Amino acid sequence: MPPARPGQGWCMRLENSLALLSKGYAWMPDLRRARGRHAAGTRLGGLPAIAIEGPEAARFLYDERHVHRAHAIPEPVQGTLFGKGAVHTLDGEAHRVRKAMFVSVLMDGDRIADLVERACADWDAAARDWLTRPQVVLFEESAQVIAGAVTRWAGVPVAQDEVPALARDLLAMVDGFATGGPRHWRARRARGRREGWLAGLVEQVRAGGTLAPAGSALAVVAAHRDADGQPLEPRVAAVELLNVIRPTTAVAWFTAFSGHALARWPGYRSRLAAADPAFAEAWAHEVRRFYPFAPFIGGRAPRRLEFGGQTIPRNAMVLLDLFGQNHDPDLWEDPYAFRPERFLDRGIGEFELVPQGGGDPRTNHRCPGEQLTVALLAALAPRLARLPLDIPADQDLTISLRRIPARPASGVVLRPAALWGPTAVAPVS
Repeated sequence: MPPARPGQGWCMRLENSLALLSKGYAWMPDLRRARGRHAAGTRLGGLPAIAIEGPEAARFLYDERHVHRAHAIPEPVQGTLFGKGAVHTLDGEAHRVRKAMFVSVLMDGDRIADLVERACADWDAAARDWLTRPQVVLFEESAQVIAGAVTRWAGVPVAQDEVPALARDLLAMVDGFATGGPRHWRARRARGRREGWLAGLVEQVRAGGTLAPAGSALAVVAAHRDADGQPLEPRVAAVELLNVIRPTTAVAWFTAFSGHALARWPGYRSRLAAADPAFAEAWAHEVRRFYPFAPFIGGRAPRRLEFGGQTIPRNAMVLLDLFGQNHDPDLWEDPYAFRPERFLDRGIGEFELVPQGGGDPRTNHRCPGEQLTVALLAALAPRLARLPLDIPADQDLTISLRRIPARPASGVVLRPAALWGPTAVAPVS
């Protein structure tokens, strides 16, 4: 790394993973705030890095001339969240060809509507059972609903009694990507189990022993050929199937956050319950903006670059502050207030709201399942608001910003009661 020059602003002291672990989502916003700018140099895990934020920063990050993903994702994240050989690790033509496979599955309007219909039917069936039980945990129960619906929608056969274990494994992969200890090792074991299962299924489909429904994710992934003209290795095909099923199941984080929001701001309940499509979609956008999920995304600089008055050394990490941008007062009026109505009659720039990345999901590294996420949450949140279940006060609904990924501590416990009686109010801390 070149020596710091006066005015260059490159931080030479180590801001390593321990600082990130101690501050969580606040680490990068605090770093930039201390420098008084949208770009701040630092070091993370011993590597030079630059923290950037704002629409122009997002545009910079998603320009392949500036940032490459190959060799940028740490092995612990590949080994838990994304999987090794995943589309997230590719650049250039290899990425465009692999990404087109996801776009064909995840961005087709009819396919999205089919999944939403399945998930709503499964939710309604599950809700009838919830009403007979002393209490349920929204985070876990919604994950089971979504996991079962998306797995079958993807063409992967799964028996109903297998869904709870599947949902636990899918949640574990997300829950353990940014930590060490038991959560991390649960994530690795879960990934190993599910990759082995799905790799075997892909081999059966290719051999003609199992029929994959036409147009399903299983059929598309099994038949896909990469930029080199070769089919995916079975294990990589399993990785990419999980990259359809896993992030969809992770919508359970947003259903739990929706429960938290209804406990904290119960005045929105009746409006959300009315299932006005425009307000339901605005709710989905505001939940994804307001609540913490992914803290940042990034890649590596292929050459020496400049951004925001900062010099970026070759091979330095370039990190876009997602949480900070979603709470930037220059973009969002009163950003720490929960106001779904801010998204009514408001266009959203492709580099502004970035809970799942920025840019064009058809061509760059923005999540192609974002449209599906919004549609699912906009359909399930009104159903949650209409449930005759209470969110009791005797639970821990705090959300620690030091935990990545964050979630309400209790998972949001629901109990049969008078429709939305006394509810808990808990801070996001």
